[in-house]
Amino acid sequence: EQESEWKNSLAFCLLPERVKTALKLDTWPLLARAWLRSYIFAHILYLGLGLTWGYYIYSVYGHLLFPKGNVPQNNDILEQIKVSLGALPLYSLLPALCEHIVEQGYTLAYVRVEEYGGPLYLFFFFAYMALVEFGVYWNHRLLHDLRIGYDKLHYVHHKYNKENTLSPFAGLAFHPLDGILQAIPYFWTLFVIPMHSLTYELMLFGTGVWTTNIHDCIEVECQPIMGAGYHTIHHTTYRHNYGQFFTYMDRYFGTIQYPENSGKAQETKAK
Repeated sequence: EQESEWKNSLAFCLLPERVKTALKLDTWPLLARAWLRSYIFAHILYLGLGLTWGYYIYSVYGHLLFPKGNVPQNNDILEQIKVSLGALPLYSLLPALCEHIVEQGYTLAYVRVEEYGGPLYLFFFFAYMALVEFGVYWNHRLLHDLRIGYDKLHYVHHKYNKENTLSPFAGLAFHPLDGILQAIPYFWTLFVIPMHSLTYELMLFGTGVWTTNIHDCIEVECQPIMGAGYHTIHHTTYRHNYGQFFTYMDRYFGTIQYPENSGKAQETKAK
């Protein structure tokens, strides 16, 4: 609870005093305050990162990165912002609810690194992320394979299916339930593997940075990272590259498709 209040103070210091007084935040349950904190941070992350990223890749370096002019139209970007902001209230509930469950002691999450020590912290971190990668892969794949999942949820995100419709702002432009389904492996894995609670929360918000990156259509090869080149293919073929951070799951389950200019694609053609 002490750590939660510390994190709340980081977010609430951004609110004007009269707003905090009007909202009577001190009377809110801890879960509600955690939700508001996540909601504030989510807006800062999404809008701040998206605007900064978009300014540099389109305005500053656009002539180098997009020589053919394949940049998204303002209408597409505004629609992506609208969809994302509409989903943020529900997105923000997941980390707040997870934090509440962790505080009740229902998971294997722990607060102090000293509880296990540095070596075990690193071991559990990599084991946790491996299971998360597996869970995200299959949740994402099933949202394509199951017709109801795609038609009712995932289609909202896949309306942006060309390079000139994708942008950093598309990273959170999901149906709210779709976005939660793809993030929930971060939560359920806490019941299986001990994970440092603050690291878990940082990784959860870190996915917001990552998803901004992989929707900018800027291909930078760095094996085995599942970068924007792979994810652009995913948005155009619908049947490849379901992984989150790495290519391992797609390679193992046979759904990998390499970007045309990548070294792996050239090796495959040579064979």
